[in-house]
This record gives sequence, structure tokens and C-alpha cells, in this order.
Amino acid sequence: MARVYDNWYRLVRATLKREQLRTAGQGHGRIPSGIAGSVPPSLGKTTNIDAILQAADDIQSEDPNVARILCEQAYSMAQNLDPNSDGRGVLQFKTGLMSVIKQKRAKRDGARIDRNRDIEHLWEFYKRYKRRHRVEDMQREEQRLRESGTFSANFGEFELRSLELKRIIANLRALVEVMEALSKDADPDGVGRLITEELQRIKRTDAMLSGELTPYNIVPLEGTSLSNAIGVFPEVRGAVSAIRYAEHFPRLPSDFEITGQRDADMFDLLEYVFGFQKDNIRNQRENVVLTVANAQSRLGIPVEADPVSALDLIHCPIKCHSCQLMCNGLLACLEAINRDRKLFLVSLYFLIWGEAANVRFLPECICYIFHHMAKELDAILDHGEADPAASCKTDTGSVSYLEQIICPIYETIAAEAARNNNGKAAHSAWRNYDDFNEYFWSPACFELSWPMRKDSSFLLKPKKRKRTGKSTFVEHRTFFHLYRSFHRLWIFLALMFQALTIIAFNDGAINLDTFKSVLSIGPTFAIMNFIESFLDVVLMFGAYSTARGMAISRLVIRFFWFGLSSAFVTYFYLKVLDERNGHNSDDSFYFRIYILVLGVYAALRLFMALLLKFPACHTLSEMSDQSFFQFFKWIYEERYYVGRGLFERISDYCRYVLFWLVIFISKFIFAYFLQIKPLVEPTNIIVDLRTLNYSWHDLVSKNNNNALTIASLWAPVVAIYLMDIHIWYTLLSAIIGGVMGARARLGEIRSIEMVHKRFESFPEAFAKTLLPFNRQSPQDSQDMNKTYAAMFSPFWNEIIKSLWEEDYISNREMDLLCIPSNTTSLRLVQWPLFLLSSKILLAIDLALDCKDTQADLWSRICRDEYMAYAVQECYHGIEKFLYSLVDGEGRLWVERIYREINNSILEGSLVVTLDLKKLVLVLSRFTALTGLLIWNETDERAKGAAKALYEIYEVVTHDLLSSDLREQLDTWNILARARNEGRLFSKIEWPKDPEIKELVKRLHLLLTVKDSAANVPKNLEARRRLEFFSNSLFMDMPSAKPVSEMMPFCVFTPYYSETVLYSSTELQKENEDGISTLFYLQKIFPDEWENFLERIGRGDSTDDVELQENSMRGMMYYRRALMLQSYMEKRSLGVGDYSQIGIPTSQGFELSRESRAQADLKFTYVVSCQIYGQQKHRKAPEAAEIALLLQREIEKKITVICEPVTEQSCLLLAGFCFQDWDWESGATDGNVSKEFYSKLVKADIHGKDQEIFSIKLPGDPKLGEGKPENQNHAIIFTRGEAVQTIDMNQDNYLEEAMKMRNLLEEFRGDHGLRPPSILGVREHVFTGSVSSLAWFMSNQETSFVTLGQRVLANPLKVRMHYGHPDVFDRIFHITRGGVSKASRVINISEDIYAGFNSTLRQGNITHHEYIQVGKGRDVGLNQIALFEGKVAGGNGEQVLSRDIYRIGQLFDFFRIFFLCLWEFVLDADDSPYGVYILIWEGLPGILVLHLIRHSATCQLGGETGSAFSGLDENISKQQNWRAVFSFITMQLQLCSVFFTFSLGTRTHYFGRTILHGGAKYRATGRGFVVRHIKFAENYRLYSRSHFVKALEVALLLIVYIAYGYTDDGPGSFVLLTLSSWFLVISWLFAPYIFNPSGFEWQKTVEDFDDWTSWLLYKGGVGVRGDDSWESWWDEEQANIGNYFKFEVLLFQYGIVYKLHLTGDRTSLGVYGLSWAVLVAIVMVFKVFTYSPKKSANFQLVMRFTQGVTSLALIAGIVLVIIFTDLSIPDLFASILAFIPTGWTILCLAVTWKKIVNYLGLWDSVREFARMYDAGMGILIFSPVALLSWFPFVSTFQSRLLYNQAFSRGLEISLILAGNKANVEA
Repeated sequence: MARVYDNWYRLVRATLKREQLRTAGQGHGRIPSGIAGSVPPSLGKTTNIDAILQAADDIQSEDPNVARILCEQAYSMAQNLDPNSDGRGVLQFKTGLMSVIKQKRAKRDGARIDRNRDIEHLWEFYKRYKRRHRVEDMQREEQRLRESGTFSANFGEFELRSLELKRIIANLRALVEVMEALSKDADPDGVGRLITEELQRIKRTDAMLSGELTPYNIVPLEGTSLSNAIGVFPEVRGAVSAIRYAEHFPRLPSDFEITGQRDADMFDLLEYVFGFQKDNIRNQRENVVLTVANAQSRLGIPVEADPVSALDLIHCPIKCHSCQLMCNGLLACLEAINRDRKLFLVSLYFLIWGEAANVRFLPECICYIFHHMAKELDAILDHGEADPAASCKTDTGSVSYLEQIICPIYETIAAEAARNNNGKAAHSAWRNYDDFNEYFWSPACFELSWPMRKDSSFLLKPKKRKRTGKSTFVEHRTFFHLYRSFHRLWIFLALMFQALTIIAFNDGAINLDTFKSVLSIGPTFAIMNFIESFLDVVLMFGAYSTARGMAISRLVIRFFWFGLSSAFVTYFYLKVLDERNGHNSDDSFYFRIYILVLGVYAALRLFMALLLKFPACHTLSEMSDQSFFQFFKWIYEERYYVGRGLFERISDYCRYVLFWLVIFISKFIFAYFLQIKPLVEPTNIIVDLRTLNYSWHDLVSKNNNNALTIASLWAPVVAIYLMDIHIWYTLLSAIIGGVMGARARLGEIRSIEMVHKRFESFPEAFAKTLLPFNRQSPQDSQDMNKTYAAMFSPFWNEIIKSLWEEDYISNREMDLLCIPSNTTSLRLVQWPLFLLSSKILLAIDLALDCKDTQADLWSRICRDEYMAYAVQECYHGIEKFLYSLVDGEGRLWVERIYREINNSILEGSLVVTLDLKKLVLVLSRFTALTGLLIWNETDERAKGAAKALYEIYEVVTHDLLSSDLREQLDTWNILARARNEGRLFSKIEWPKDPEIKELVKRLHLLLTVKDSAANVPKNLEARRRLEFFSNSLFMDMPSAKPVSEMMPFCVFTPYYSETVLYSSTELQKENEDGISTLFYLQKIFPDEWENFLERIGRGDSTDDVELQENSMRGMMYYRRALMLQSYMEKRSLGVGDYSQIGIPTSQGFELSRESRAQADLKFTYVVSCQIYGQQKHRKAPEAAEIALLLQREIEKKITVICEPVTEQSCLLLAGFCFQDWDWESGATDGNVSKEFYSKLVKADIHGKDQEIFSIKLPGDPKLGEGKPENQNHAIIFTRGEAVQTIDMNQDNYLEEAMKMRNLLEEFRGDHGLRPPSILGVREHVFTGSVSSLAWFMSNQETSFVTLGQRVLANPLKVRMHYGHPDVFDRIFHITRGGVSKASRVINISEDIYAGFNSTLRQGNITHHEYIQVGKGRDVGLNQIALFEGKVAGGNGEQVLSRDIYRIGQLFDFFRIFFLCLWEFVLDADDSPYGVYILIWEGLPGILVLHLIRHSATCQLGGETGSAFSGLDENISKQQNWRAVFSFITMQLQLCSVFFTFSLGTRTHYFGRTILHGGAKYRATGRGFVVRHIKFAENYRLYSRSHFVKALEVALLLIVYIAYGYTDDGPGSFVLLTLSSWFLVISWLFAPYIFNPSGFEWQKTVEDFDDWTSWLLYKGGVGVRGDDSWESWWDEEQANIGNYFKFEVLLFQYGIVYKLHLTGDRTSLGVYGLSWAVLVAIVMVFKVFTYSPKKSANFQLVMRFTQGVTSLALIAGIVLVIIFTDLSIPDLFASILAFIPTGWTILCLAVTWKKIVNYLGLWDSVREFARMYDAGMGILIFSPVALLSWFPFVSTFQSRLLYNQAFSRGLEISLILAGNKANVEA
């Protein structure tokens, strides 16, 4: 079978290659043979032309005349469908088909064709065809098998027969269709009558023809199917019977049509009543059947298939999520209804949800619809006749749920989405999904009424230039959201800083005066709360007209309450200060009042906090119904529909409180002693400096105790104080995470040597962990070990086979790694050969050196336990082997020899009985014998084997045995007679039994393999996978359930346009350096390439090489694992129990219909292809790749969004579907009316795309972000109770797939107060070996997805779904809005919102590390920057979101601190600019350096903590010395430079997104990147994010060099500014340090030419930013709003007072004069850059003006130098001052573009900006060019970038130099 599949794949590859060559890259699927493969999609709309032509091809050999009839009928159908051949390809198809028909006619040799007899001939052939292929017998056999519930045990034969049956039925179906068409003209009394009777019989009884080929997804509910055994399972039969239509249900109309070969059921009633689409009905019918069946199987399969109790399991999630705003009466009814009505309601909900399209993002809207429709359904069920629901009736009298319910809501949502201006409009200008959903959070939603009123405010469409109004939250773009959302965090930090500072200034003394000073935190607390309430009022603007009145009232009340309380508390505290400072300090009246007020207020706040946030008291607060208490509770905490009950049980609460208390204690001790206290004395000194003269015109610090100087001194301390909580968190989380990892036994097996040593314990651990049954019996330990090994071996061997299929191991390594079945009669455990190789030879060496007793020899052998195993296995194996070979006297000799040796062993005299020196000779004879027996038997080999066996007899008898035994054997009469007569060993029994053959092969390898297998496998990835899998067997995980009882799940992958398959052409396509992808792979992964060629048997050939994308192949391992597990559990079809007799082998599990059916019942893989229809339309290669993979994995389903378009050829963009299309055109305004469909597609028996479900959508599904909308349209096709979301860059492994059912049991485990809703899964980044950057990212990602997520999940209980591959509770999430959010821009990081939503809706998110999924990460610096820019932009949008606001408001105090990451990023973004404050203060330079040093420390501190956590995680996985060595190596490879640069990327995009927006999905490629990135490309990407900021800091440092000073001289300056210069160098030159060939001279020259061309190219309309600086500059300013940089004006303000020209003058006139000079410079610049085009009419005057200006400028500079104190250094200082000022002017010009453009100055501004970019480029390019002069720099850089590759012996130099150069050399 494997060879058949391989040949088929080769055929497909060859066909694809020919088609690609012919059509120049057009897409290509698997096309049926003959003309059937050429049917245009437009002709497949309502006909089966392709099926008829396929039948004609099959029948051609049997009856050419019938084939001709079928072709003519197909031509007639095509002609009737498109008579004018308007469709694309129709004319060519008709022409080709007519040519085929003519050829068939020509083969009749001119014989006349009597068309009147065609129908008779067709009828006769039809009868012959049925008889010849025994169709009647097949039908009877199908009925018998289905009634008995048993199937053939010959799975391969049955599978082939099923495929043949499908082909026969397809041909019969085509014949019947053609006969039906031709019978209209046939004789009604003759053959016409016979055909009519046959057609009626088929429709009445023949389910095979109408059912076997009926498209279905998993369960064939529309008709019976012999090839699918899933319908035989009792739970499935029970589920089908549960939904069957009962007599007491309302009667359906007599004309209601029941589709398919089935009985009426509940869904038919729902279809008739509410007008659901037929495919929605079919889809959800299957969904409900599978859900009920799986729920019932978990409870135990009943004898009577009647799933009663299972209904409660699937009804519960929907009942819990029902809209709580509905009347209690309905909820009471839901509790009291019977089973049938429960099932009706469950089915109704799924149908509503399945057809809701984009409304699925509105879970409360779905609930509103459900409850009203449930009321209608309840009323209908109480009547005898079924009537259509009034809410779904259309104006024409038909019934349509989509048209009447969903379309009005969708149209309103679409109208609002259109206002977002493609994501550029402000969030406050339009309503997003959350705004629409939150409409149903208040009783106001009943204003919508039922049936819905079209004039409701909810359905009100927006008007131009008028806002509709938000709901409960407005996402204004401002940094104030950081304070508003996390105000408790900021208030706490501010109060603690204030208190610690007061204590420090009081010398640490705790007395009454200090206490009174500390009480100043009261006004601070009140004022900061007032600021928060003020922000609530201001940031709610835009929602006042539509928000709930109670919400507005709360804002107003809180505003006035905090305003009055802050004024009151501040007033009383001022009175307290007066008392303390006054003469009446003994009178403490105000102090007592103040203490009383603070005490009462603090007690009230503490009381409310305990009731609402403390777990033990929360229930009490819920029970209280006192209006007074409820009022204060409402003021304290807003009541949302979501976010209720965000508390954990008391044990979890205590754990995370203790965690944060440790951090707070460490932080505040550090802050007090090392940050605050050292500044007390300098502050007091500065305050006492009364006569301090400044070198500039001081505007601030005079007569106010030098306040600005003090603020500058304290600014960096405050910044570090605010952010170092993140550093403390990182350190503690690394410690706690490491301890937790050790407790979880992570990293116990961290090397392949440890795998070898502990392999003996693997079978038992595997059986107890990953197998569901406890098969223990009263056996001895050795028997149990044998049993465990037998249970373990099939799974281990499949794992090894998967490694071989993925080319990680060679054929030899696979043989060594595979473990025997251990089902033989040998009682010994047979271990894999890689553990036993060379052990026999070593044991013989020990025996040869033995001079002691038998016990001593055995003791030395047992020191190596696997050597002891090898000796015992060899000893007993040879005995069994010899027994099987001989009989008669030979068998007696074997018995005698072994009896004597066994007696010697018992007596301890083995060394006396045997001459151990002769063992080598005996071994040589045995190897000669086994070397012959491993081959097939021939006469010569038989003679040779007999001779070899006789030689063994001679050697053993006369050499090995002692002299006494030798004499006894020689005188043994029976043996002597046989020897003398020549009968002894003259004939042997050649091994034929599979067990004996396996034993012979194994013995031969045991005796002959001399090489040590200590390094098997040698591939690092194979080692890592085996190490992790082995280690996970000893970790704590839930016990596995049998496959039938496990939780069903689905894997869900959104696909856009990623590469799925690499063809040979694509692999060999070379880049500009002559490097192909194939060449790259060969050099980076040489061992895998060799294994690949060995596996496919191609030698060194690379023709038709194909690499399959990891994600799709890897995820199908789940199905393979389930099939194997189900097969090993041996569940028989038709029964519910498992056979536990014996231990089966895994042979044939892939062909087992039982295991395949069980896997289909439990697992589904859905790939959501968003733009497949467009790809199919334009013949894109991606469409062909998806189609080919779909055919390879039949059980893989693809969902597509199909959009028809109207054009002259009437081609339909049909995605995967080619049939059942509906579309409209010709609207009154001339526009095209499009219809969109969600379609589920899989491959049919011909390999063509087969449409399963096609559900019409209300419109374009992409109203928000693409990925979540793509997921939403396809989620209706998922099945099961869990969904694992997987990206296209992820991989899976078979060994990990075996643990999936253990992981799913976590949903039922105890993980806190609530059951899990999302299971977090760890990832392994497998791209870390490509380069240094990939290694850095791999370590960073590993630390984040393991240690970081581990601590967030437990003890902190704040883990959020950060991305894939987490596993969702499907029922939980589809009733709560889905697995992501999709509002445009605000939900750009859609995955994290699943975690927010789950948490706010009382979910629980956990993390599990005993299972992993592979992941590919970006490997180039630009890819990494784009990815981090996307993530940081998403983080910026999250800060603005209502989800973060509600979490910040509703979490208890200690759980909000996990959000300190945003605080850290904010501070890191702003910290460099604190330097401006102090630059020109007349203080010692040490203060300036103090600030600069701390600013850079802000940038680097977080990365230090991250590095520590990464080191900690590496220690947990590797040996300690390896982890430390890895850490040091990373530092030597400049990982600090990379992470510092990366931090700049994140902070830039985070800040820019909050202020200006512009967050968007950035495609990173994630391909194989080793190409050189041009200088211009790097400049475009990093200019604004890194270069500008780095140059600003560099200017600050230069200013300090020029005008600052230190007491210790230059050395002190270097030490103090080292971190700042490191920051500057990292941000400026990291893109070139980590750029392949970045310092190669030729590349540098080419980069300079490219950059200058780009810089000077003027651009224009349609010119991209990659080609023109002007276009790029315009794109950069597109999302920038108000962009001021007034801080850089301090440069000019300070420098002008430091010039020699100004002397000691400090008046403002000096500063004003500098601006006059700047204006003159700008005017001169304008004169010289005036456009030649505009001066064409006065060109001579312009040239004269420029000449005069030049002379005047030179003369003026000379005169000023001569007659004033202006010096040459002053000129450079002026340049230093005016450069930042010019940049500020540029920023202002961009902000006021309209005004500047109106004044005609925009061209000058653009040239001014070009000059700045040119200057920055030269500054950055010059050091790069200089270093490029030296060849060793390029060599060193290559070593730096690819150290990992060099350490593995790779030829990176070949890659960098290019393959062409090496070939030529």
C-alpha cells in the first residue's frame, strides 16, 4: 500500500510540474482523467457534467457506444446551460468534448448510429453493469453488516473494496441521470416504462445510489454509507434516534420535503418554523448528533442507545449563558421541561448561532434572539400543527431567519464598520462589535421588541458627519488610559514613595511629627482618586447620549464625591500643618478630626474591598440586599454584565498575595536605602543654596529653592522607582518558576545519555500515564515488565517511525531505536538495540578476562544493566532459535546442552563447565548461521545453514564444554548413531514464523553490531523530542481515558496565503546572491537532507523534491495517534466494551475501519482559508497546494469564503466549490449585488473538491480584522467540546499528540474555583539553530512561553491567552463571543482578547508543560522588528480597550500588578528625555551624569531581568554548566545589543500607537532569511523608531562632554556614561551588525548607490515608499497627528549662553538673537533650494540673488569672527544647537501641514526634511563603510551571526558567498 501511495504522489507531482510549466504558475488541483478534468466551474453550477464524463471514461473499455451516449448527453447539458458559450473556458470545453465525441463515432468504422435505440442500449447496459459488478449482492451485504454491527477483519481488502464500490456507484448514478433525461423521449409502453419503474424503485429503496455518494462531513446522516463505520457506534445511533421526530410533535405539512434517505427529525421542524438554511440545518444536525454521542460515551455507553443523561451535559453551558435580563419565568420553564424540549432548545441555539455570521461576535445579542425564538418555539410545540414563526416571515410569505433577523443587524454593523475609514478613523467615531453587544446588557434592549422594530435605536444606521454614540466605553487615543485603568497601582506606588521620602527626610525617626507628615498621603490619595474620576467623566465623552442613565449618574456622583472629599481632606490637613507649625501645637483639634475622617474613610474602603475582593467575603456581599449597602457597592465598583465574581478561592488568594508581598518588601527596602535616602543630603544642600548663579537666563529656579534643579535630581529616581517593580517581578518569577519547574520534574531527563539510562522505566511510566486501563494482575515483576514493554512498544515504534518520516533519523538509526513487540514466548523484556549494541561483545571480553568465580563475572556484567539484559536475551533467544531449527536428535542435543549449562549456573560452576576462552569461536559460528537465515531460503543457503549448524555442534561440544561433558556427549548413543549415519543436522527447518524470523534478525544484530549506539540518534532535534517526551512520562498529568470516553476536540488553523508546499522550481530558485532555498536547507540541515534522500531512495537527485508545511502535516498526527490508541484498545464496532484479552500489535491500525471511525468521532481538523476563492480565480499556486494537501489528508476539511463576481465571462469566484452557486447582478443603480457563502469542502473519491456545506452570509464577512473574521466564519464547522487554535507556522509531533487526551482531561480537573476554560500549552521554537538572532528569539520565546506563563497561571492566576496553541473550551467560548475579537484596529492582537473575555466571563486559564507544540519564529532582524512592532502596536491598542479597563477596575488589588509591563514600557519610552531637564543647570556635572546613567539603566534593567529568567529556564532544561555556557555565549554574540535594540522597537510602536494609532498587521514572512538587507531598507524601517532617538541621546552626551565636568576627570565620564553610549550604539548600528554581509565592501558600495538613488528620487503618484524618499516620508507622516518635540529646544536655549560670543550675558535678548540667526539661515536655505521650475521666468534674477547671498554670508561670518568674540568652536556649537531646533520646526510643520501648504512652504519643508535624513544617513553609513575596508570585520561578523551553525560544522561561508561562486571555483 505504501508503494501505491508513493507512486500516486509521484504521478501527482509530475502532473503538477507539467501543468505549471504549461500555464506559467497557474494553480492546479488533482484533475480526473480524460475530458472530465476540463469542465469549467461555471458549468458545474446545477449539473453533474464532470461525473457523467468521468463515468464515460470508466465505461469506455466496457462499451464504447455507451461512453459515446454519455458524452453526447454531457454536451447537450452544457449547451442548454450556456448556449452562447459566454462562460470562461466553456467554448474550449465544448470544442474539446465535440472532438472526443467525433473520435468515439469514428471508432465505429463508419457504422450507422441509430439514436432511437440509444436509450434501449443504455438500459441494457445498465442491467448488465449491475449484474457484472454484483451491485445487488453488495446491497444485501451492506444491510447484513449494518444489522450485525461487525465488519471484515481484512482491513486492507475491505478498504480497497469500499473504494471500488464508490466508483461503481458513481458510474451507476451517472447512468441513472442520463437514462432519466433520455427516458422523456422513450416509448412509454416499452423501455420508457421500465426506466420509470427503475427510477421509482431507486428513489424508494436503493439507499446506496443516493446515499453512498451524498456529500457528508463526518456522519452520513443523509444516507447510509458502507465505507464509513461511524454510524454503527451505539452512541451515534442513540443520538440519531434522540432527535428523531416523535408522534407528539406538531405535524409538518404534507408537502414539506425531507432531504436525503432519512426520517424526519427535530431539525426539520425548526427549518420549517424559522426558515433556517438547509445546509445550516445539516451542519448543526451533525454537530448536535456528535455532541450528544460524545457526551453519552463519557457517561458510559448504555445497553439501550438512549442518550438521556448526556443532554444535561450539553445543555448546561447554554443554560448558564442565557441572557440574565430575560424574565425569570422562561428560566424556570427551562429547568422544568422534558428531554425532547431540552434537545429542541439546544438545537435551536446552535442553529441561531450557526447562521448568525458576524453577529456571533455579539453573544448577548444571540441570547436575546434565542430567548425570543425559544418562546415562539414553545408556543408552537404546544399546538398540533406546525406554523411558521411570525418573527421570520418575509413580505412574500416565505420564512427566512437570515433575512429577517440577521441581515438587519448585520447591515447596521456593516454601516458602522464603513465609518472606520479602513482603520484610520478614531475609535470614538464609530460603534464596534463590543458597543453593539453591550446594548443588550441593560433592560433598554427590550426596546428592540420582538419581532425586531426596524426603527429601533439599535438598528439605527449612522449618518454622515454625525456620531451614533458609543455604549458604555469610549476608546479615546490618549496616555491617560494608563492612569485611568490602573489608577490603584499608580496611587499605591505614589503613596508609598511619598511615605518613604518623608521618613527619609526625617532621618528615619518614627515619631509624632513624622507620623503627621506621613499623613499627607491622605490628600494625595484623595486628589489622585479625584483625577481618576475626572478622567472617567472626560473620557466618557462620546457615549453620554447612548449610555445607561445609571452609569452616567455614577460618574457624576463619583466626580463630586471625590472632588469634595479631596478638598475637605486637603483643607483639614492644611489645618493640621498650621497646628504643628503654630504656637498652639498642643491643641490637636484638627488633627483629631483629620484622624477620625481618615480612619472612617479608610475603614469604609477596607470594608468594601474585603467584601468585593476578598474571596471569603464575596458571597456575603452578593447575599446582601440592603439598598444602602448596594448603593455604596455600586459607587465603589461598577456593575457590568461581565466581570462579576473575579475572585479566587482563599488558598490561591493567599499564594499570590504572598508573592506580591515579597516583591513589595524587596522593592521598598531597595528604594528606601539605595534610591531615596542617598538623595536626602544633596537635596538639602541644593535647597540651602540661596545665591546660585545660572549660566542662562533662569526662568524657574530663582526664589523657589532651586525647584527645577531638585526636580531634575529626583526625576531618574522616580522613573526607576516606578518601573523597577517589573525587574523585581522578573527576578522573583524566575526563582518561583524555577522551583515550580523542578517540582513538576521538568528537565529531569536533559540528555540522550539520561534517556539511555532510564529507558528501562519508560514502559511502566507510559502504561500508567498514557494508557487508560489498569491491566495489572497477580504476576511477578518480570512478567509485569514484559507486559508493560509489550504495551509500550507499538507506540514507541510509531514515534520512531514518525521521526524517520520527518527525516530526523536514518534507516539504521530507526532499526536501532525500534523496540521488539515483546509479545513472543520469551519471558525476558527485549529492549531496543541502541541500548544493547556491542554489549555481547563487551560481555565476552569480560568473560575472557575472568579469573574469578561465576558470581564475580555476573556481578561485573550486571554493573551495566543493559549488558545483563543482552546476555540473558541472547542466551534464551539462541535456545528458542535452535529449537525451531532442528528436531529429533538435534533437538535432544540442544535440550541436553541447555540442561547442563542451567545446572552449572545453579551450582555456580559455569566457569568450570565452559571454556570461556572459546566463546569468540562459538560467536563466529553463530553469526555465520544467522547471517544465512536472515535471507530467504534457497538450496545453497539451506546446505550452508546445515553446515554452519553442524560446525556450531562441533565447536560447542569439543571446544566450549569441559572434558567430562564432552565425553558424555560423544558416548551418547542416540546422538552418536545420528552422527555416524549423517542425519545429525542434515536438514533444518528454515524460519517461516514471523516471530522466529524477527528473533533471528535480532540475534544477528546483537551478535554483530560492534559500534556503540551512545550517540543514537545524532540529530539534535530528534534528541530533544525524545528527551522531552521521555521526561513528560514522569510528570504529573491526568490519567488517560479510553478513546471512546475522551473529550472530542477540533484543531482550527486560519490560513491566508502562507506557503504550504515548496515545488522543485521554488526550492531551486536562486536569490540575488545565487543562493537557493534548497541549497540553504542542505547546508543548514545536512543530516536531515541525507536522511531525506535515503528515505526516498533518490541518492543525490533533487528532482521533484517536495517539502510539506509543518502545521497541516503535524496536526494530522492527532488523528494518527487516536487511530493507534483506539486500535490498541480494540473496541469492536457495534459494542460499547473493550476487549482486554491479550496485547494486540499495531499492524494494520491505519486501515482499521473501527479505529478510523473512532478517530473521526473524536477529532476534526478545519483549515479556514480566507481568500481561497480569489486564489482559485487567479490560478494562484497556493490554491493548488491546498487542493493537493486536501487530497492527501481526506479527513482534513477546508472552509472558504466564496464571493461571486460578475464579469463578461460569468466566472464565479467559487473557492473550493464548483456547484450550487447563487448570485445576483443588475441592481437598479448598475452595481453588482454580491452574495457571500461560508463553505466546508473536502476531497471526493476522484480527488476533486467536494462541497459539504454552503451557508449563505448576510454580506461581506470581513468587517473587522481579517484573522478573527476568518476564524469566525469557519468556527461553525468545528466539532467537539474543545478547540485548539493553531497558526500556520506551528508544527506538531506524534509523541505529543498521544498526550492530547490527557491534556483534555484537565478541563475536568481541579484548577481553582472555576473549571478551566482555556488550557495553555507550551511551545518549542524549532528555528533557534538557524542563526544567532534566531537563537536569541528562541530563548526569549522559550522563557516567555514556559517560565513566564507558568508563574502567571500559578500562583498569580492572571494568565491570559497570549496566542496559539492554547486549547479552548469550545462550548464555553462559542456562547461567549468566540475564540477572538474582531473590531477593527482595537483588536489587532485578537488572541489576547480571548483571554480577557474568558477571564471577565468567569473563565479560568491554566498552563501545562507536559505537552508541547513546535513553532517557527522569525529569524531575521527586520522580521523580528516587524513582529515586535505588530505586538507592541497591539499592546498600545489594548491599553485603550475596555477589556483592560474592566480588568484593572474589577481585579483585586494584587492581581492588577501583572499589568506592570505596560507601566514599564511607558517609562522606558520616556526615560531618555528626562536628560533635557538638567543639561543647562549650573550644578556639578556629576548630577547630569547621574540622570543620564539612570536613563540608560531604565532601558537596560528589564532586559537584565529577562536574561536572568532565561538563564533560569535553561538551567531547568539543561545541565547547569551547559546553561551557564549558553548564557555566556549569548553575551559574546552581542545578545545585549539585540535586546536593547528590540526594547527600542517595542517602546516606539507602543507609544506611537497610543498617541497616533497606526497599529496594523505586519506580515513578517517567517521564511528562510539569510539575504543581505540593503542600507536604505534598514534606514526606512528604523529611522524614526531608533535612529532619531539615539542621535538625540548622542547629542546630549556630546553637550555634556563640551560643557559638563566631573571631579574625577575623563575616566569618570567614561564609566558614568558607558551605559548611555551602549544604548546609542545599539540603536544606531544593530541593524548593520546583525545584517548578513553587512560589512562586505562590495555590498556596502551597492548599498550606498541604492540609498542615494532612493533619497534623491522625487517620486510621484503611485510610487511606493520603497522606491522614493518623498513617498516614504509622506507615508511616515500619514498616521502622525499632533507631534511636538519642544524638549529639544533646550539645546538651543542652553548652548547660546555657553558661546564665547555671548560671554556672561544672560538676558533673553541673547536667546532672541539666536532665533533671528536661525530665521536668516532658513531664508538662505530657501534661496538656495528654490525650485528651478518655479523660477523659470526670472532665472537670471534668482541666480544673481543666490550669488549675492553667498558673498554676503561669507563676508558676514568673517566680520563677526574678526570684530566679536565668536570662535570656531562657537560655530560648531551653533550647529549643535540649531540641528535639534530645526527638527522641532519640522515636527511643527508636519503637524500644521495645511497651514504650511497654504503658505507655499511645503516644498521647502520637504527639502529640509530630506537634508536631515541625508545627514543622519551619512552619520550612520560612515562607520559602516570604514569597517567594510577591513576584510577581517566581515569574517568576524559572519562568525558572530552564525556561531551556532559553525559549531555544528556548517558551511555558512558558502551561503554568504553564493552558490554560483563556489560552483565556478
